[in-house]
Amino acid sequence: MTPGLEPADLPADAVEVGRVLGAWGIKGWLRILPHSASPEALFSSKRWFLLPAERGPKSPFEGAVLLRIKEAREHSDAIVASAHDLADRDAAEALKGARILVPRSSFPTPAEGEFYWVDLIGLAVVNREGAALGRVSDLMATGPQQVLVVGYEEAGQPRERLIPFVDAYVDQVDLAGRRITVDWQADY
Repeated sequence: MTPGLEPADLPADAVEVGRVLGAWGIKGWLRILPHSASPEALFSSKRWFLLPAERGPKSPFEGAVLLRIKEAREHSDAIVASAHDLADRDAAEALKGARILVPRSSFPTPAEGEFYWVDLIGLAVVNREGAALGRVSDLMATGPQQVLVVGYEEAGQPRERLIPFVDAYVDQVDLAGRRITVDWQADY
């Protein structure tokens, strides 16, 4: 096992937020590819949980491990981070491909009317008349706006609806009630 990594149990609310691209510099810093254009979760948490890469070179660890972060900051098109007990480039490079997870509870509180994508996945989508349109299975960034990917079944076949996630179509997001109300019809 790489020095500085200790086996850990993943928190129940762990969310994958990025992956290790490799070493940055010679002092054990890591270069990180965030999964979000707004990687605040990486900055707000000082405890990252790592899982081995899904493919590529064999990881120096198995299962989940804890990495205690000293500092994380933006650098060009990525994030760079320094961790306690990762003293050199070799230790950092050994983590290449590792998946980074942080507890959802450590995410910063979003502003009024803002939501983390991870919180929207699985919510039921209904229209103003109360007709069920499906469940959010994914979100897509299309440049100027986000789009809800709503999965449903029709004649026993899986289907998808794409609903722009903008005020013109989204009336209410009720996280506690696990439901999104939209101005949209089933035949759109």
